[in-house]
Amino acid sequence: MTSDVTTAFPARSWLGIALVFGAAVAWSYGGAIQRFIDVEDGWTIVFWRCLFAGLFLMGFMLLRDGVRGTAWLFGAMGWPGAVIAAGFALVSTCFVLAVSMTPVANVVLFMASIPLFAALLARIVLGEAITSLTWGAIGAVIAGVAVMVSASIGEGGSILGLALAATIAIVFAGMTVLTRRHPGIRMTPAASLGSFMASIFAATQAGGFVVGGQDMALLFAFGALNLGLGMALYVTGARMIPSALAALLGTMEMILAPIWMVLLHAEVPSNRTLLGGGIVMAALFTYLISHFIAERRSRFGAAA
Repeated sequence: MTSDVTTAFPARSWLGIALVFGAAVAWSYGGAIQRFIDVEDGWTIVFWRCLFAGLFLMGFMLLRDGVRGTAWLFGAMGWPGAVIAAGFALVSTCFVLAVSMTPVANVVLFMASIPLFAALLARIVLGEAITSLTWGAIGAVIAGVAVMVSASIGEGGSILGLALAATIAIVFAGMTVLTRRHPGIRMTPAASLGSFMASIFAATQAGGFVVGGQDMALLFAFGALNLGLGMALYVTGARMIPSALAALLGTMEMILAPIWMVLLHAEVPSNRTLLGGGIVMAALFTYLISHFIAERRSRFGAAA
């Protein structure tokens, strides 16, 4: 049994699994950190968070690739990388603003639908076929999101907050399709540039930049240890494992984020939010597991 497991997942793959899982954990506590920050101006939060994230990712590339390698990565991005950077800036901004308006569970459960929105966009843009299982999963996600939206509206939730959460899912799905069309895009320089872009734009909207020492420490953790570290772990680990497995491990972010909110802030999702989120997660797991099995069969078939 041990030899079978070792053959299926060599040491490099286990390291990749650990890194991607670590990325999901790092991303999952973003909403919980934001709830501890006392800064009322959301644009000030975006400014500091994205500035710290951009600096962290820049430092990561300098350590990994050196000055010349880092300069080459930025120069080789091309227009697809610039579009990904702009998308990253948008979703980073929308996340902070959405969490300030609506429960964290709503935001992350909307984000759980990204792979299925990506499959739908890939059908429209790239002409990729969609299986009956994927169509069923897309329909289930739409139903689950409808239940979550009805719950939030019934509780007096923010329509704008829900719209921002939906924007994150749609834009990220578009970024996914673009990276599929241009697989040479390197995410680390794009994420770093996108972070700086979001920080610069937020600087034009923020009412001020002065924050207390405790809030500054939280903003550093929010940017560097949540957004930046999560991205660094993911881009490193995702190269070592099948893409479907990386996506499957990434769903831990959606599972853990509401748990942190319950434990640290007593922010308990409503029954309808849990029901809708459960439908979305069930559809997502079914979709990703089927892709993982198909990818494994393809890899083993090629090896044979």
